[in-house]
Amino acid sequence: MCVDRHHESVLLSECLEYLNITPSGVYVDGTLGGGGHTGEIAKRLNQEGMVIGIDRDDTAIREARKHLDQLELNCRYELVHDEFANLHEVLNSLSVQLVEGVLLDLGVSSFQLDEGERGFSYMQDAPLDMRMDQRQLMTAKDLVNEYSEEDLHRIIKEYGEEKWAKRIASFIVQKRSKKSIEDSFELVEVIKNAIPAKARREGPHPAKRTFQAIRMEVNQELQQIEKTLEVAVNHLKPGGRLCVISFHSLEDRLVKNSFKEFQKDCVCPSEFPECRCQQQSLIKIITRKPVVPKENELERNPRARSAKLRVAERL
Repeated sequence: MCVDRHHESVLLSECLEYLNITPSGVYVDGTLGGGGHTGEIAKRLNQEGMVIGIDRDDTAIREARKHLDQLELNCRYELVHDEFANLHEVLNSLSVQLVEGVLLDLGVSSFQLDEGERGFSYMQDAPLDMRMDQRQLMTAKDLVNEYSEEDLHRIIKEYGEEKWAKRIASFIVQKRSKKSIEDSFELVEVIKNAIPAKARREGPHPAKRTFQAIRMEVNQELQQIEKTLEVAVNHLKPGGRLCVISFHSLEDRLVKNSFKEFQKDCVCPSEFPECRCQQQSLIKIITRKPVVPKENELERNPRARSAKLRVAERL
């Protein structure tokens, strides 16, 4: 995701190239983060141009504003505290109908991971929170202590793609029956106990997949993405670009399949002699295969390793 002023924005040069920026255009960064991508887009705009940054994390809004205020920008910029799934409402509130480009940089931002008290990281002890939007009521603590064993198993398996999901869910339920699980290190310990020692010695940190799954469920990340992609396409001008960076196979698959659906020009059954649906292609897929970070970027920013960029152009 976009990162704050202490971190490097992922696939930055590639995003700027594929957005094909028009100096007088209007661009949306639906995942503002610390304003890294937003600021670089803004630098390329003139007085007639505008960039709109959206984030549901109030901390991101504050950090991005600090960053953008330090830049000598010619364009107008608007920072909006909202979910990117509400893109239609955000644009309406700014009296904007169509835009030249939309960038979505999915997942959790570096400053969210680095703010230990937010509870996103399994490497720092903190209350189990994981809310991107602090106005939201449900936290990771609520999920861990209140979801049924079946639902815990489902989300850890589906969103975390964790082979030990069933054991982890069972161990969580056993632990919370004696005492509620309050913080991240408590949960990490439960996960480690659930995964056999040999399996813990292989691959990534044993809690990585489970923490990812819980975060995705708390913030309803996949559901937000699916809705936003369609809204974004409908608000693009002809020739406008939609750039989406994902960090997880489920996200990337969702983006890939959505782009394929938007590109279809007829969905009639094959036995129909002629088209009756009158459906037309909405987009042209620009990146047949996802764009991934170059080796020199990975050396500077190891967090970019799983990033994939897909780009579509409005017809």
